[in-house]
Amino acid sequence: MTFRPRPPTPLALLLAAAALTIPATAAAQEAPAPPPADPADVESIDAIMKAVYEVISGDAGVVRDWDRFRSLFAPGATLSPVGRSPDGAYGRRPMTPDEYAENSGAWLEQNGFHEVEIHRVTEQYGVIAHAFSTYESRRLETDPEPFARGINSFQLLNDGTRWWVVSIYWLGESPDHPIPAQYLPGGGS
Repeated sequence: MTFRPRPPTPLALLLAAAALTIPATAAAQEAPAPPPADPADVESIDAIMKAVYEVISGDAGVVRDWDRFRSLFAPGATLSPVGRSPDGAYGRRPMTPDEYAENSGAWLEQNGFHEVEIHRVTEQYGVIAHAFSTYESRRLETDPEPFARGINSFQLLNDGTRWWVVSIYWLGESPDHPIPAQYLPGGGS
């Protein structure tokens, strides 16, 4: 059987043309430009993801480099932890990179926090990429066991010059949501 795509309808053509001319969202327009990034941090998907994990990690008392953190994110980018409300409903709490630094920075620096990627599944199409990055979190880098694990879902964009984090959306592992084998080292094999 031969597949013949239907010609686009006038409405579909109009919507596609409109999508190309829509200005950036208000949040992206109001967001300050990020600080310049170290080119080594944004030259590849591996580099930018490594930089994200490095910049949030450190022992208690170690001040994080929040300008480096901000330099990794596209204007209008979000970070969204997923959680469960008392009524049992799941939802997300979106934050800007600045809000993340303001809300989490002191805690990370007071308590010590080392997050490392233990496995990644990446899909890329042209200049966009998605990565499921399985992580482990420890207070000290030398702690034998993590106190938390989960999956960070990264959405990334290459603008032709560098990679940008568009969003990070994550869910911590729990008894209700154990990490599936395909997202762990060895990939379930």
